[in-house]
Amino acid sequence: MNKAAFLDRDGVINRKAPQGEYITRWEDMQFLPGVGEAIGLLNRAGFLVIVVTNQRCVAKGLITQAELEAMHERMRDELARVGSTLDAVYYCPHELEPACTCRKPRPGLLLEAARAHNLDLPISWMIGDSDIDVEAGRSAGCNTVRLLGSGESESGKPDLVAQSLLDAARKILQWGDAKKASPSQRQPIQ
Repeated sequence: MNKAAFLDRDGVINRKAPQGEYITRWEDMQFLPGVGEAIGLLNRAGFLVIVVTNQRCVAKGLITQAELEAMHERMRDELARVGSTLDAVYYCPHELEPACTCRKPRPGLLLEAARAHNLDLPISWMIGDSDIDVEAGRSAGCNTVRLLGSGESESGKPDLVAQSLLDAARKILQWGDAKKASPSQRQPIQ
């Protein structure tokens, strides 16, 4: 079985749009610092890196599924140029109501990816910038990392808290190293 690092998209890989707005054009897709390096670290550590993202902008008619998929393909290509692989992208295109099983905080996207990629969820990680990401990861049985923006406080009871995707990747790898060490050698992760 494989292990995965599930990544939310907006706020983890790229800058979020202002409140109430959406990323609907490639020109608005701005990668956050250290994203390529972080994904590369996770790749080399044996993680499949899979994006799981709510994209309500499709239901609102702001972007078509084909346009969204083209944007995701370009995102994958840009990251591949720096040696980083996104193994898959799963998204929920639905509106808030009626409720679907794929919209985070429900774990549908993670469970679908787990079936398709033969994933061992208890050794996998969900990395997100919101409580709904943490809840989705927990519901799927994953470990969780909550990225904090400036001025935010920890919430959602994640396993780890990080300032960026690169910080999260390093902490996950440190966590794995700590678990491999004998109990007397283990150091707490800050």
